Amino acid sequence: MQLSQLDHLVLTVTDMARTRDFYVRVLGMEAITFGAADTPRHALAFGTQKINLHQAGKEFEPKAAHPLPGSADLCFLTTTPLTEVIAHLTQVGQPILEGPVQRTGAQGSILSVYIRDPDGNLLEIANQLATN
Repeated sequence: MQLSQLDHLVLTVTDMARTRDFYVRVLGMEAITFGAADTPRHALAFGTQKINLHQAGKEFEPKAAHPLPGSADLCFLTTTPLTEVIAHLTQVGQPILEGPVQRTGAQGSILSVYIRDPDGNLLEIANQLATN
């Protein structure tokens, strides 16, 4: 077997509305609702990916063995120059924990800044650096 890409991942959250607002306002994702009308599910879409959101204590089955809000460490690539990302984060009042710093991503060197979402998940926002 050879895997080709990640389709989606799941975040367990304490406050669905607050999480959706953060990812839309701060990271520019699209909040989507899907599933049955009587049991709607929530997700965040960006590019060709999505993040499904599970309300803590009311997770959709099957689920991780020990789902916990604030336990994720995620890296998002952007083509927006990091200087513009930093300006946007400053404009929306989002503290930057660290960066810009150079790191190693899945496909080579990246330049990153780090922030936290409302549950304390660590989010890395990065530009892919040109390879020589």
